[in-house]
Amino acid sequence: MERHKLLQKQIRKFIDGDNVNLDGLDDFFTAVNNSYASFDRDKKITEHAFQVSEREYQEVMDNLKKENELKKASIQKVKHTLIELDSKNASFLDESEDLIEIIDFLQEQVQIKNELETTLIAAKENAEKAALAKSNFLSVMSHEIRTPLNAIIGNIHILKQEPHLPSQEDFIDILQVSAFNLLSLINDVLDFSKIEEGKVNFIKKPLELRSIAEIVKATNKFKAAEKENEIIVSVSDDIPKVLLGDDVRLNQILNNLMSNALKFTNKGMVYLDLSLDRQEGSEIFVNFSVKDSGIGIQEDSIEKIFERFTQADSNTTREFGGSGLGLTIIRKLLNLQDSEIHVESEYGKGARFYFTLAFSTLTKEDGTTIVSGDLDAKCPLEGKTVLLVEDVKFNVLVAQRMIEAWGMKVDLAENGQIAVGKVGETTYDVILMDLQMPVMDGFTATKNIRKMGITTSIVALTASVSVDSQTEVINCGMNDYLTKPFNPKDLKRALQKAIYSE
Repeated sequence: MERHKLLQKQIRKFIDGDNVNLDGLDDFFTAVNNSYASFDRDKKITEHAFQVSEREYQEVMDNLKKENELKKASIQKVKHTLIELDSKNASFLDESEDLIEIIDFLQEQVQIKNELETTLIAAKENAEKAALAKSNFLSVMSHEIRTPLNAIIGNIHILKQEPHLPSQEDFIDILQVSAFNLLSLINDVLDFSKIEEGKVNFIKKPLELRSIAEIVKATNKFKAAEKENEIIVSVSDDIPKVLLGDDVRLNQILNNLMSNALKFTNKGMVYLDLSLDRQEGSEIFVNFSVKDSGIGIQEDSIEKIFERFTQADSNTTREFGGSGLGLTIIRKLLNLQDSEIHVESEYGKGARFYFTLAFSTLTKEDGTTIVSGDLDAKCPLEGKTVLLVEDVKFNVLVAQRMIEAWGMKVDLAENGQIAVGKVGETTYDVILMDLQMPVMDGFTATKNIRKMGITTSIVALTASVSVDSQTEVINCGMNDYLTKPFNPKDLKRALQKAIYSE
């Protein structure tokens, strides 16, 4: 019995009692494992403890020691792993040899990590919901602000074209400059969030760089006249007339640079130069430069001006205006296109901002041919028919007045459902389609029109500048889009392109 008790004590010391049960009637073995007797357990069941010989006892001890060493090695490996994973909370394991204690600690850590993971997932979902809410808010605000602004700017253009007293000219110019300044600020603020997050897709479509340069000049001529500045545009003849690129973002970059140059220049010159850098396969690299004769930038302030809401010094915003976002937006838009903005400046003698941007050459697969030269002569609009689909009466009046001035015949539809019905009964040369309307929006209307097999060019009139909206415009079957607020030249250009492009 002493031998049995000793053996029982040794076994309980090295292995879990759940694996070996020595308690039975009259000290007979009721359960053992293979390590206990060094041979099959079934041969020991019902044997009495005193039948264990010295040799068998020694074999049992040897096997138990081997098993114990293996278990110790496993425990050490678990401890080492736990200490590496959580050295702070697992430090007590250095002294512990209790497997149960180690397992309890491991289970506790797994539970903690599971709780952390659950918390992180919930936080991620909340962040995504907040980001989506912000994106939707900005999209709605963009639409709500740009829609009335389109009517304001459109009416200003009409006022300038209509007969008016010479004394009214200055007031109309002031209205126009103020409206463009307001539009610039709105663009910066509403676009900044998406641009900063890098959530900008660049939509490549046919464009003419010379035309874009002239539009930038025309857009800023009133701002230039306000400070008695002159804008000089130069476009190298070796640049292909038609390239593939994102005209909206390029306009945004150039207008911000031009606005910035005019802001810090008085009675001086601002030069916009475009030159061919190189051609690599189907890619054309073009150099853009905006140079002014203004106040210049101190060397230690050059990097600072690219920080958001920051200008060269604290008095700059008050004296010259602006949101402090323009150059930040320029840098980020260029970085997203694998380009970089560079600055050269001598304080008191002006500054030069320049960058190189890649464009793609036009191929037959692009399916679009842009007519060049005298558009009015080559692409007359007189007598052409247009269906204007728009629900805001002020915008209808503005667009209708512009279009009729070019000799076009205008038919109206106040929502997409009416437009689909009219297109099924009448053939139009072009359709101008607002996107957000009651009853049926522009996207749904366009899809229904395309299902009818009608291929008439559809130009979206959108107050949203989001990339998602622009992409959806093209994907749903529209041919082009015009962002509100638009000027008469942009609208006329879009109509000519839609009607005459192959």
